[in-house]
Amino acid sequence: MTSIPKIISQRVALGVLTLWVVSVIIFAGIQFLPGDVATELLGQSATPETVAAIRKSLGLDLPVYLRYLHWLGETLQGNFGTALASGRDIGELIRPRLFNTLFLAITAAMISVPLALLGGIVAALYRNTLVDRVINVVTLASISFPEFFVAYILILILAVHIGILPSLSDVDSTTSFLDRLTAVALPAFTLAVVVMAHMLRMTRTSIVSLLGNQYIETARLKGLPEWRMLVRHALPNALAPIANVVVLNLAYLITGVVVVEVVFVYPGLGQLIVDSVQKRDVPVVQACSLIFAATYVLLNLTADVLSIIMNPRLMHPK
Repeated sequence: MTSIPKIISQRVALGVLTLWVVSVIIFAGIQFLPGDVATELLGQSATPETVAAIRKSLGLDLPVYLRYLHWLGETLQGNFGTALASGRDIGELIRPRLFNTLFLAITAAMISVPLALLGGIVAALYRNTLVDRVINVVTLASISFPEFFVAYILILILAVHIGILPSLSDVDSTTSFLDRLTAVALPAFTLAVVVMAHMLRMTRTSIVSLLGNQYIETARLKGLPEWRMLVRHALPNALAPIANVVVLNLAYLITGVVVVEVVFVYPGLGQLIVDSVQKRDVPVVQACSLIFAATYVLLNLTADVLSIIMNPRLMHPK
């Protein structure tokens, strides 16, 4: 039987290869965008001589493969270059935006994961009852609605009619922790509503699939309360698929915040990449896209490793 370190090393190697392929796709996709960066920077009054000078200063006159190798080499050293629109170092530009995005994602995870586990346990406890059907209808509805629709509904209810939360999430480095929590409440709740359904349904399905096992019947015959039997015996054995889905949804929280950040004008990485696309700031777009891709690959790799570690057949080989 293959050892766990060997399997994990294979997953890590596959993750590195995937990230390299993604970097090629990102760079190639940027190159095939319509328009010219030099012309965009100089405006309509650009002359052929100034355009040629700008292209040479940006290295756009070099072959594509040389530009890719230079960009990849600098990126591996942690140097993303300089933003064309502002002239600032891209690392310094991205750092506070990445912190804002991570703060939003972590806040959404702290809301969605406990509610999903609790909702899945309740649905499994009252399976095939009205409570179970109501939870299934709510989760299916939340999956069906896109993020921007959920965001606008929450803005209409909580910001416009009730007025308890701000409709715009304006934060900066001087914002206090409590004010930051208040500012991200609506976008975090929007993300939580969207991702919670997958985790809840997986929790319910995993627990219900174990209820026919003999050790569950034994616990039931001993007179153990149903809720205690679910939490102490069924839930620990269902953690492997649940953890896998939770980590995958956390990956979505990090990489799927673009729409939500744009709706709430939240100064995160998603808003930055949208603004950079509009300004044709190619280095910033490449850096943000690579960070999103690396985060998604890393969390998917984490989900694979967790599913391997939680597999008893691998942890206790014969």
